[in-house]
Amino acid sequence: MDVEEVAEELYGLRPAEFVAARDTYVARARAAKDARAAKAVAALRRPSLAAWAANRLARQRQREAQQFLALGETLREAHRTLDAAQLRAASGQRQQLVTALARTAAGLAGEAGLSVSDTVLHEIEQTLHGVLADQDVAELWSRGRLVKAPEAAVGFPEVAPEAVPARRAPAVEAAEATATTGTTGTTESEEAAGAAEQPTSKRKPARGEEARRLRERERARLRELERARTAAEEADGEVGRREREFAEARDARQAAAEEAEEAAERVSRLERELHDGRKARQEARTASTTAGKAVTTAEHALRDARRAAVQAARAVQDLEGRSQE
Repeated sequence: MDVEEVAEELYGLRPAEFVAARDTYVARARAAKDARAAKAVAALRRPSLAAWAANRLARQRQREAQQFLALGETLREAHRTLDAAQLRAASGQRQQLVTALARTAAGLAGEAGLSVSDTVLHEIEQTLHGVLADQDVAELWSRGRLVKAPEAAVGFPEVAPEAVPARRAPAVEAAEATATTGTTGTTESEEAAGAAEQPTSKRKPARGEEARRLRERERARLRELERARTAAEEADGEVGRREREFAEARDARQAAAEEAEEAAERVSRLERELHDGRKARQEARTASTTAGKAVTTAEHALRDARRAAVQAARAVQDLEGRSQE
């Protein structure tokens, strides 16, 4: 069995038809003692509606799909090389093209008899963004083999750290702020000194007190800034953890939903087989009853025929005896 040809056929079917067709091929492979093919086909997963619609777009709109894949290559290359001009040119097309292609995919699904909700349309858009950002997703999509929408957090590769201006250390910022504040304070004091002539003994204590208050305010501001930065970093870490938990929960829900649907399809198939088996059993019982009646009737007829034969034989004997007399 050619697993590649089987996969090509299966992923072209509607999601509701996938499991039954896959199980049929698995049974054929096992009957042919082809354990490798049976295992490979059994491992194929049924696509979600959004993934199926995106796959259908790649299969039936190959020209648009190739252009979209080329855009993804351009975006990924621009991010790798930090080519700002290329990024601006390609990014400008991205959202508009994703929206248009998602609606095209929804239309193709409608032509196949499947309606697409706003939620599924959003998942199709998410899938197409993943195609642009991730080479592996793009490869699967180009072959029409996507099984589910990629993670919501899928994005372009991170910009190299050396390309981003480093944040200055808090100590450096504090030193610069103190220097700036000190200069400003001195200027204001000198202007005040020029505006009102006061004895030196009275002017110096006022300037020293003002500088002390400014330093205290600056230290308080730096402490508050450090606390805010720490809180922001902790919040970012919490967001990351929650995003991972959400992604894991969503994947678990998707897997459970797929298993439940597959189980429901198997139950439906077994119920049909049970119904057909019960019907066949009833027909067999009816046929058996009819045959039994026919046997009884034939048995009675045989008994009557034997009785008639005996009587006929006796009659022959009687006639033969009379003729001899």
